Amino acid sequence: MPSKKDPVFRKIVIPWYRSKTAYALVLLCMLLVFLFAIAGVAVASEIEGYKGYIWVPILLLALSALLLTTASYRLLKSYFSRSSNRYLP
Repeated sequence: MPSKKDPVFRKIVIPWYRSKTAYALVLLCMLLVFLFAIAGVAVASEIEGYKGYIWVPILLLALSALLLTTASYRLLKSYFSRSSNRYLP
């Protein structure tokens, strides 16, 4: 009859998208998207023909800000956790 216990020596597999490098890359990319969205809002507010489409850069701005805050929270949480080997919830 096989044993139902998992081996003790087996390590937890951390997905690549939950690594500190991936979060830093997301932060960098979303910062660039955030700056691009600010430029889009500035252009759309200046040109009369684009004022109806100002919702696009505003939506881009809001979504990139949301990703910036969540990724920075998770990255800071991983740096200040007691055990750096555990994966992020």
